[in-house]
Amino acid sequence: MSVLERIQGPDDLKALTRPELDTLAREIRTFLVDEVSRTGGHLGPNLGVVELTIAIHRVFSSPRDAVVFDTGHQSYVHKLLTGRHDFSGLRKQGGLSGYPSRAESEHDVVESSHASSSLSWAHGIAAGRVVAGERDRHTIAVIGDGALTGGMAWEAINNIAAERDLPLVIVVNDNERSYAPTRGGLADHLATLRTTRGYERFLDWGKSTLHRTPVVGGAMYETLHGVKKGIKDIVAPQGLFEDLGLKYIGPVDGHDEAALEQALRRARSFDGPVLVHVITQKGKGYDPAVNDESDQFHAVGVINPETGLPLEISGRSWTDEFSDALVQLGEEREDVVAITAAMMIPVGLDAFAKRFPKRTFDVGIAEQHATTMAAGLAYAGLHPVVAIYATFLNRAFDQLLMDCALHKAGVTFVLDRSGVTGPDGASHHGMWDMSLVGVVPGLHLAAPRDGQQIPLALRAAVDISDAPSVIRFPKGSAGDAIAAVRSVGGVDVLAEPDDGSVDLLLVGVGSMAATALTVADKLGAEGFRVRVVDPVWALPVNPVLGELADAAGRVAVVEDNSVSGGVGSHVVQSLRDTGSDVPVDLFGLPREFLDHGSRGQVLDRVGLTPEAIAEKLHDTLR
Repeated sequence: MSVLERIQGPDDLKALTRPELDTLAREIRTFLVDEVSRTGGHLGPNLGVVELTIAIHRVFSSPRDAVVFDTGHQSYVHKLLTGRHDFSGLRKQGGLSGYPSRAESEHDVVESSHASSSLSWAHGIAAGRVVAGERDRHTIAVIGDGALTGGMAWEAINNIAAERDLPLVIVVNDNERSYAPTRGGLADHLATLRTTRGYERFLDWGKSTLHRTPVVGGAMYETLHGVKKGIKDIVAPQGLFEDLGLKYIGPVDGHDEAALEQALRRARSFDGPVLVHVITQKGKGYDPAVNDESDQFHAVGVINPETGLPLEISGRSWTDEFSDALVQLGEEREDVVAITAAMMIPVGLDAFAKRFPKRTFDVGIAEQHATTMAAGLAYAGLHPVVAIYATFLNRAFDQLLMDCALHKAGVTFVLDRSGVTGPDGASHHGMWDMSLVGVVPGLHLAAPRDGQQIPLALRAAVDISDAPSVIRFPKGSAGDAIAAVRSVGGVDVLAEPDDGSVDLLLVGVGSMAATALTVADKLGAEGFRVRVVDPVWALPVNPVLGELADAAGRVAVVEDNSVSGGVGSHVVQSLRDTGSDVPVDLFGLPREFLDHGSRGQVLDRVGLTPEAIAEKLHDTLR
């Protein structure tokens, strides 16, 4: 039996010898490469925290001590050490989640997988236990240097530092990266800490000298104190944390398990909040990841474990189409600039950044700042394109509403991974963006039905100078282009009966246009006459939709957004505002959190497939 197979919970770690711990670390890395290469997932981050996670579980006692992982994509090792060894269904329906999951284990605390929130969670847990008189229970927050660029993390640090008796350990997992290299002033500060180790040696020397020279101890102390004060900012830039009131330990080699244990035991012995600065290497132990300069295998699909090369090759993605379109637009218009929040490569801005480095801004994990900065750029005469995942727009809604829309700022938001994203689960589905932006006055929303529509939508969006605009598209391959039969006042007709008579107007929003066409075919085989349209610009609702609805006598709207507050609800409101009482059927995602699984599995589970929609409409139209 391997050492890993003997680990069914954290307590099993505590009896291991030093050689067994080294063996365990090697076995975990081999396991991760073998298993994640079959399923896809976050490989690089987990390879980097093997020794760190082992040390945390040897020093602390989960679940009595709460371990909170920021974002949670680096929790695979934690899953293994808490007895979850079956990774065959990782990120698949019915299998392990790619993030911590309370349904899986009592050792999992936070499962939202949005970055920079761990310190607020940890503060609340630690403070709550103090109130309950449980001061002997520690809370450990593991946060990466990338997530530490988020403003929410610093709001938490500001408050944590004010509570000097809080049993809270902050572990900064510093690998110089989020997806790509971490940028900004904090990154520069941490880089200085990595290369500055003289302070601890200086203090150790001072303490030993005082111990050996008791006769002149007082004078020696005063001298040491003065020297320390003078050189602190040179050899001790950890003053940023210490001056806030946080004890600082580090930097610690994140791949030296014994050193990690020593640092964590020291942190545990303090009476107040402590920051332990750990230096790790993303992708540690796996050459293809270490040698990949782009994202060091942050997230992979199915790969060859020996070479790291993908086994699944798909066509051009929606992101590819946007990337090329933005570069072309950048060549034509010098006022177009791009912003992202630590997602340069995933959202396809890397090509634009390479061509126009001075017109590209990566603000770190700070969607709020990105949005208000975009409003400022617009005021300065530029047209910013803010590219983020749809799920992360949630974090910047206030800034979109009050800084962009209220000020009539011409800012374009490009939302990648909209709708059902699949394997990453509830927190990553982009299923609320159209509901959120639908309440923003003056906002324009486009949902391209295929990749060829993205350049058209982008060109139209950057021409809007007096209001924010949004373009949203899903994850994966863009598929085949869907040609329009004709266009009516800006609405594309995708299919209709030859004689023009219609029983149903079927509105397919964005990528659901293909689903709407299949539904029309199924209903057509039953003798129903269906006109399928793509509104192109979903918001504000084009009045032409009202005219087409009245001509049909019945409407159905299909979208991969929450049905609550989605485009369909705006179509209904638009019809009622004009006095139309045409019945409308709405098809979208239910108002609930949807578990991980493939996109097809999730859509089937919620009844958003052509078969399910056609069956419901068939019963309605009879």
